[in-house]
Amino acid sequence: MATYPTLPAFPDRINRIGELASDLWWSWHPVARTVFRELDYPLWRITAHNPVRLLRTISPERLEQVARDPKFLAHYDEAIAGLDDTCAARTTWWHQVAPNGQGANRPIAYFSAEFALHQSLPIYAGGLGVLAGDTCKEASDLGIPLVGVGFMYPQGYFHQDVTADGWQHEVYERLNWADAPIQPARRADGTACVVAVPLGNRTVLAAVFEVRVGRARLYLLDTDLEENAPWDRELSARLYGGNHETRVQQEVVLGLGGVRALHALGLEPALWHLNEGHAAFVTVQRIREGIESGATFDEALERVRRTTVFTTHTPVAAGHDAFPFHLVETHLAGAWGSLGTYRDPILALGAYDNGGGVMFNMTALALRTSGAVNGVSRLHAQVTRKMWAGMWPGVPEEARPVRAITNGVHAATWVAAEIATLFDEFVAPDWRERLDDREMWGRVADIPDVELWKARQALRSFLFAFFRERGRHRWMAERATPAQVVAAGTLLSPDALTIGFARRFAAYKRPELIFYDLDRLARLLAVERRPVQIVFAGKAHPADEPGKHHLQRIYCRALDPAFSGRIAFVNDYDLHVAHFLVQGCDVWLNTPRKPLEASGTSGMKAAINGVPHLSIGDGWWAEAYTGSNGWLIDGGAPPDDWGAADAADADALYRLLEEQVVPAFYERDENDVPRRWLRVVKETIRTVTPSFSTRRMLKDYVEQMYVPLLLQSKAGV
Repeated sequence: MATYPTLPAFPDRINRIGELASDLWWSWHPVARTVFRELDYPLWRITAHNPVRLLRTISPERLEQVARDPKFLAHYDEAIAGLDDTCAARTTWWHQVAPNGQGANRPIAYFSAEFALHQSLPIYAGGLGVLAGDTCKEASDLGIPLVGVGFMYPQGYFHQDVTADGWQHEVYERLNWADAPIQPARRADGTACVVAVPLGNRTVLAAVFEVRVGRARLYLLDTDLEENAPWDRELSARLYGGNHETRVQQEVVLGLGGVRALHALGLEPALWHLNEGHAAFVTVQRIREGIESGATFDEALERVRRTTVFTTHTPVAAGHDAFPFHLVETHLAGAWGSLGTYRDPILALGAYDNGGGVMFNMTALALRTSGAVNGVSRLHAQVTRKMWAGMWPGVPEEARPVRAITNGVHAATWVAAEIATLFDEFVAPDWRERLDDREMWGRVADIPDVELWKARQALRSFLFAFFRERGRHRWMAERATPAQVVAAGTLLSPDALTIGFARRFAAYKRPELIFYDLDRLARLLAVERRPVQIVFAGKAHPADEPGKHHLQRIYCRALDPAFSGRIAFVNDYDLHVAHFLVQGCDVWLNTPRKPLEASGTSGMKAAINGVPHLSIGDGWWAEAYTGSNGWLIDGGAPPDDWGAADAADADALYRLLEEQVVPAFYERDENDVPRRWLRVVKETIRTVTPSFSTRRMLKDYVEQMYVPLLLQSKAGV
C-alpha cells in the first residue's frame, strides 16, 4: 500500500505551508508559486517544482529564516488568504447558473482513466489526462462541485529512455508517494476508506486516496493492498498496462469501485460524467443499484441515462476499448447479483461491430446509457455521428444525438509568467476571471511590440537553458554518450526560429511528414542568417511498434550532420517538459491525417503563449483558423489517397515555411523587432485564448449538458 506525505513541523508563523503544498491549488496561482520559489530556488528547480518534496528536504534553519522575512511572509499570507477565500466562497459562477432544488449542491462525478494535474502526481499518459486535470482546475475556479475519480497507479506511466541508436525503452519505477500531494480519503467516521469490488469469482479491495484541487476533489483507487492476491495488487499498478484481460479488470474496478467509493465517502452525485469509454462500467453498477432499490431494468436504465454525460475522444477505431463477451461476462460475474436475470440485456448494451466482429464495446455501452453525448471539436462530432451510425439506425446524420463541445486548456496553468505579466498590464488585471470575454482580448493589440518580443525571446532563452541543463544532467548522471547529448538539443541556437512538435508518437499523427523531402528540408534549415530548427518530443505507446519506428527514425535525423544539428529530440516528455516547449517554441507544428485528430490541445497551450499554430485543418484548428492567426496546411489531395495526401501536404508545409513563416520571423525593423510576425502572434493570442479555454469549455458543459439533465431529472439520482 502506498505511503503518503509526512511533512516536518514548521515554525508557528508559517505553520500552514504544508497545507498549501498539499493542495494543488498552488500550481496555478502565481503568489503561491512564489512562496515555494522563494523558500529555496535551487532546491525548487532540483525537485522539478514539487513543493511537497521541497518541504521534506529543506533545512529547518532555512524555514526559521523565512519565517522572519517580511517579504516572504507577505507572499505567504497572501497565498494562504487566497486558498481560504477559494475554499470558503459561496457566490461562484456555478451558484449563479445551477437550478435550485435540482441537485445543484450535490457533486458531479467525473470519471477518467488518467488525470494530469502536476508532474509530482504522474498518473497520466497524454492529452486525455491533461484535459481531465485542466477540467478539475477550472471546476474549482468556477465553483462547479466536481469530484474526479480515477486510479492511483503506483508505477504511473513509463519513463522514456531512448538508446544511443534511437529506440524507446519503457522504464517503470515505483513512485515515491511520500513526495506526492495525496492523502488517504476518510469516511465520515474518520476511518480510511477501503471498498470491496466484486471481480469475477472473488472480491478485490481498493483503498481510496484524495487529492485536493482547490474546491475540487480527486479520488484515486489503489488495489495494492496486502489483503489482495498478488495479481490483484498489480491491477492498478500501471496506466494502460497489460493485455485485454488486465484492461477489462481495471475498467471493472474503475467503474464499479469508483461508484462504491463515492457512496462510501457519503457522496451522492447529481450527475455522472464519463470521460471516454474506459469508465462506462459506472453505468452497470448504477443499473444494479437501481434494480436493488426496486426499479425495473428499464426504469433503472432510464434513470441512469437521465443523469449520465459521456464525452468521446477519438475517431480512431483502435482507441475504443472492445472486449470478447466471455471476458466481460467472466469479470462481471461477481457483480451480477440481482442483475443475473438481466445478463443478456446488460451485455447487449455493449454489443457493437466496429469492423472486427461483434464485441463488447465500451464506447457503445456509454452511448447507450448516457443522456447527453459530445465529441471534442465540431469536426470530431461530425465524424462521431458517422462512425457510430449503427447506434441510431434510420436516424439522419444531423439528428444523431452527438453535440460538439470543443476542448480547451486551463490558461492559468499554461500561460508563462512573462506573458501573464503583459496581460495584467495591457489586457486587464482580472483577465484570469474573464478568460472567455472575447471583447476584452481585443486589448492584446495594445501590448507594445517591443515588450511582447522581449517576452517571447526570454521564453525561447529559458527553453534552451532547459535543454542544456538536461543535457548536462544526462552526461553526468546517466553517462549519456556525446551523440545522446547532441540529440537532446544542446547544439540548437537560442536565436533561430524554433518549431515544436510534441505529442504522442502514432502513425496517424504523421510525425515524419516534415522529412518527406530531405534535401528540401535540409536547405530550409540551413539558410544563412535565417536558420530554422525543429524540436521533437513525445512517447510511443509501449505496444505501438509503428510509433516506435517513427520515433527512432526522427532520433536518427537529430544525429544526421546533413541537418547541421538543427533537429532535436527531447526524451521523457511530461508536464514539466511540456511547459517549456509550449512557452518557448516559436511555431507549433501539427500534421495529423485528417480527420483522425479529435481535438488536440497542445497547440492551444502554445497559442495562448503567443506561439502560432502551423497545422492540418483537423480537430480544433478546423474551427480556430481565421487566415491571420497562424497557418493552415492543406495540400488539396483526396484524404483517402494517403500517398497523394502525404506528398501534397508536405509540399504545402514546405511552401508555407519558405514563403510565409520564415520570412515573417526574420523580417525585422531598425530595432530588430519582427513587426509582421508579432501581428500573427497577437492574433493568435486574441482569437485562441477566449475560445479555447477550459472556462469556455466547462461553461458549455454546464449550460448545454449538465443543467438540462438536472432539469429533466426529477430526483437527480
